[in-house]
Formats: sequence, structure tokens, C-alpha cells
Amino acid sequence: MKIRCAFPRLRKKNSISLSLLLVICVIVLRYLKVSITIETYGTTSGYSDVELPHRYNIDCNAIYDMEPAELGKSLVIRKQAVVEEQDKSLVNLISNCPQFLRSRGYGAVQVSEEEQAFPLAYSLVVHKSASMVEKILRAVYTPNNIYCIHYDLKSSELFRESMEGLARCLPNVFIASKLEAVTYASVSRLNADLNCLSDLIGSEVKWRYVINLCGQDFPLRSNIELVADLKKLRGGNMMETSRPSEYKKQRFFFHHELQNVSFEYQQLPVKTNKTKGPPPHGIQMFIGSAYFVLSREFVTYMNTSALARDFLVWSNDTYSPDEHFWATLTRVPGVPGEVPRAQADITDLMSKTRLVKWNYLEGPLYPSCTGKHVRSVCIYGAGELRWLLNFGSWFANKVDVKVDPVLIQCLEDKLQEKQRLLVKGMKS
Repeated sequence: MKIRCAFPRLRKKNSISLSLLLVICVIVLRYLKVSITIETYGTTSGYSDVELPHRYNIDCNAIYDMEPAELGKSLVIRKQAVVEEQDKSLVNLISNCPQFLRSRGYGAVQVSEEEQAFPLAYSLVVHKSASMVEKILRAVYTPNNIYCIHYDLKSSELFRESMEGLARCLPNVFIASKLEAVTYASVSRLNADLNCLSDLIGSEVKWRYVINLCGQDFPLRSNIELVADLKKLRGGNMMETSRPSEYKKQRFFFHHELQNVSFEYQQLPVKTNKTKGPPPHGIQMFIGSAYFVLSREFVTYMNTSALARDFLVWSNDTYSPDEHFWATLTRVPGVPGEVPRAQADITDLMSKTRLVKWNYLEGPLYPSCTGKHVRSVCIYGAGELRWLLNFGSWFANKVDVKVDPVLIQCLEDKLQEKQRLLVKGMKS
């Protein structure tokens, strides 16, 4: 393919403009060669009909170092039609488990003795984009951890089939024994995590901490780094827990009813004029987010506690109970890893569970979003790779392959590289 850069005749005083145009042309020409050559993980003899995940020919070290030419490539990739694997592609790939495990490197994951002695558990509550879920799973996967996948009963047949296939191919991955039809901001979202937690606490793996993820999260720490950080908690939990504003109190001071709505969620809990009674057992309410990192002891307490069961029943008709359930329980006196009620708020800026970039915090606290905003939240772009990996949080929300596939690929590569180097260093 021959491409020519044509420039108008420029006088000497316009030499700066000419130099700039030449640089732009070089960048574009370099990228065009890349953009028409999309690499895959390779095909295996006898399986040429199986579509393997796409990879872009991009230098992630250069992206991390914020080199303009490579960032320019990533921008051009975004402007093109991004290749998003369909659920059928993953179904085809996992139809042969050895092929799938080899092509995605599951068998090559190395862990240290410290990681072996400190297994983690994950609750993945997902409903679409099977290839993205598999990328998340691969990014947090080690053979000594255990993973529960809860898929939405409303998910497509191909998505459900792909999740079942992941559980079939990986011995430490399983599907939750009880599945919910999840409705936004209703108790069903909370129940999905609770179902996984119940299964995980009964598993043979004696995990130390459990982490919940959704389909737009991505790790910012390798497993070996995460284990080191979690050990520092010394049995404590990590989550947001703050005193509610008068506005947020309406979410649980009034009875809510699930009603049909005319926009994307189709159904939502809608506030009524009926006030609720106070929470049981004299519980003091706190708010946070749906995201948590919980100790095994805390989950064991929650599964056996009458207080926790009664509080869950009381929360059934509230709005987005997953955003107050964990934040409140961790403040109950005497619970494992208790955060005392008198202690100051732990906000989203302080909790390491998620790095969420709200548009109103960009500038004063965070650099500008290089991806795109959806409902005031940044879906990250490749220009934030360095910032994400160095901020100090454990997981990022949100990422989306349709917004910036380069960021996801580079996060994968950088975390796998960090895991290899750190494990090798501990063994040497």
C-alpha cells in the first residue's frame, strides 16, 4: 500500500509549518502500517476456524512514557472501527479448553510462595460482553485463587454459554449456585454478590479476602502487589463508609417500589410517600458504594449474623441497597474489621477499592479524562495509563474496549510483566 504526503509550496518563513506537517505525516504513515496489521495471539494447527482475541501492534512502554507518536497511534485506533469480539467468538474458543488456556496464557501464570499462602476470592457480577469479562478474569487470575461468576438471568444465551464455558475450562472458576435477574439500583444487585459470597465461604479454598468486580472494572495491581497490600490491612476491610446527606437518606427512609420506566434501565425502584421504620437492632446508617474488599472473618460473620439477615430484609425496599449495606455493616460494633462509628468518613477518594474519575473532580484533583464521559463518569483512555498505574488504587472503573482498546491491552501487558518480574525477583 503506497501513500503519499502532498504539501503545498511553502515559503521559507513557513518552514515551521512544513516541519510540523512532516511530523504529522510521519506519525500517520507509521500508524497506517500498524492499523491494517492487527495481530492475534496466534492460531493453533487444526483450529484455524477459531477466532482468537485481537491485539493491536502498539508499544505499551511508549504509551506509559507518554510518547506523543505512540499516543497518536492509540487515538487513530479509537477513531477507527474498534474490533470487539462477539460472544460467539469466546464460545468457539472455549469449545476446546486446552486451546483456550494455551492461547490466553492461563497455564503460564506464575505465583510466589507468599501468594500461595494468601489466596484471594472474587465475585464477578456481569451481564454482557463476554470477551471483556474474560479479559478481566485473565487479568486477576492465578491458579490458587477462586472465582465466582454471577451472570444475569436476563443475559443473552451466548453470554450465558460463554460464562459456563469459562467455568468448565478453569477448575477454580464456578458459576453462582443461585442466579438473579438483576435490576439496576434494586436489591437484586446486592443479592447477586451475596449469592457468590455464600458459595465462596463454603468452598474448599481458604481464601483470606474477597473482592467484587463488575464488567467495566480492571485491576491496577498485579496479584503479588495486591496480596502485599491486603496483608497490611491486618484483617480490616476496605470500602467507602460515610455519613449520609439528607438527600441520600431518602433512599432508605422511604419505601421504594419497582416500576417500569421509559429509558435504558426499563425498571427502577421508585420512591413512594410511605416512610420506613428505623433499621433493626439500632443500626446507624452509613453510605458508600457497591464495591468492597472483605476479610474472610467479616463474610463468615455476615453469613451467620441475625443482625445482618434482618438488615438485609429491611433493605429490600430501599434504593440501591448495595450502596449502604456494606458501608453500614462495617460500622457495627464488634464486627470483624470494624470501622468505629466515631471514626471520620472514608470517602471514595480514600478507599483503594476503586478509582472512579467524576468529571467534576477533574482539574482540582484528577487530570482530564482522555477517554469519554458517560453519566459524569470517565471511561478511561490510553493517555491515563501511567496515572492509573501510579495512583495507588487497586482497581479502575470504568474501562470499555469500545472506548479505548489500547488502554485495556496495555494494562494487561504491564500487569503481566510486573507479576513475572516480581515473582522472579522473589525466587532469585
